Amino acid sequence: MLTEKIKKKLKNIVGSKGFIDTPEDLSAYSYDAFVKEATPQLVLLPESTADVAAIMAIADQEGIPVTARGAGTNISGASIPVNKGIVLSLTRMDQILEVSTPNRYCIVQPGVVNGDLQACLAKEGFFYPPDPGSYMVSTIGGNVAQNAGGPRCLKYGVTVDYVLSMEVVLASGEVIRFGSRNVKDVTGYRLSSLFCGSEGTLGIVTEITLRVVPLPEATRTILAVYNDLDDTADTVADIIGSGILPAALELMDKTVVNAVEDSAHIGLPRHAEGLLLIEVDGVEEAVEKEMRTIVEKAKAHGAQEVIEARTAAERDDVWTARRSAYGVFARLAPDCIVEDATVPVSHVPDMIRHIRQIADRYQLRIGILAHAGDGNMHPLISTDTNDKEEWQRVEAASREIFELAMSYHGTLSGEHGIGLAKTDYLPMAIDDATQAFMTRIKQCVDPKGILNPGKFV
Repeated sequence: MLTEKIKKKLKNIVGSKGFIDTPEDLSAYSYDAFVKEATPQLVLLPESTADVAAIMAIADQEGIPVTARGAGTNISGASIPVNKGIVLSLTRMDQILEVSTPNRYCIVQPGVVNGDLQACLAKEGFFYPPDPGSYMVSTIGGNVAQNAGGPRCLKYGVTVDYVLSMEVVLASGEVIRFGSRNVKDVTGYRLSSLFCGSEGTLGIVTEITLRVVPLPEATRTILAVYNDLDDTADTVADIIGSGILPAALELMDKTVVNAVEDSAHIGLPRHAEGLLLIEVDGVEEAVEKEMRTIVEKAKAHGAQEVIEARTAAERDDVWTARRSAYGVFARLAPDCIVEDATVPVSHVPDMIRHIRQIADRYQLRIGILAHAGDGNMHPLISTDTNDKEEWQRVEAASREIFELAMSYHGTLSGEHGIGLAKTDYLPMAIDDATQAFMTRIKQCVDPKGILNPGKFV
């Protein structure tokens, strides 16, 4: 229970600047990019691992729920404090502690913004591949908690593939460190794979060592324009099946294209039923050869136009269109649900066809946005959660989309996590024995269940 005496102890740890308890300020931490809300009793903004450890020791002793939070950009409701208690915002722990390009790693605090890290590394000729759509505002700590992905994760992999080591504060306040600064390290359990994507249910990440890679020598980007959405999906399956691995292979349907064009006015072809944004990077000669093959395949599958971004500005325009799609689509209605069903790439055409049928059957406006190259589908559903009848149709359509994905040996999430959004669907993907094993892990490190309670475990 958060008594005034306990609040005073916590305030002594973080100081006045890191202590928020007024109703109007607390409300700013009651939501993320999902559609549900819950207001915490207290928000704390620590500046150090020692602060976090001291806070957790008190929370553990008093049995107070603690929900860690980065920039609040996740769209699964993972950072909503459904059991109230404390929100632990890590945005003040925002230092890039070390960049070592000879050893190809960097060490950061959890509140470092992904885009700021990218800008820092670019000066050294390097980059950190995971690039979620929210990379200009989302934090590395949040990316780790959600095991975030992004467009170029098709070629480079998601967050967990780049975490070399972590410092974590457990529920008890104990600080542990695992991993190292070495790319090769098989010493003991790979605990980064356990904590990465755990959505703050196992511990509070206070420092992360990340693997970084050199910027590619050459990058080329094209837009392929189609009059038939099925042709886009067939092109995707053909490119991936041929052995070419683009850095990104993104799909937008007509609904999304027109929503973006209404907002961005960059000349996207409104008539197109589907667009593919394809980017290839690497050594100049290999990039040229792969891009020629991709263009041939796009045209063979019915592309009406293939437009190359010839300048950095044109390339930025194309990516701005893609990255703004969620925000733009969200303005079409009071609320927007972004699903995250993922299937093997060969089933992308089937998924697209069935999602369109589901949209028609439930009379919903569903735009299709996808990291199509890795089968990560993001159906965007415009809705109004206050319209109970429509919301029932949204929930029914969402369940069908996930059932469909599972029927193709897919999964519930490719990069957004489970949070509140997909807890009810979890039995589709995880059987009772596996769920019980996950619960036992949770109980080992958080026996009182104070870390992000009410979520998937």
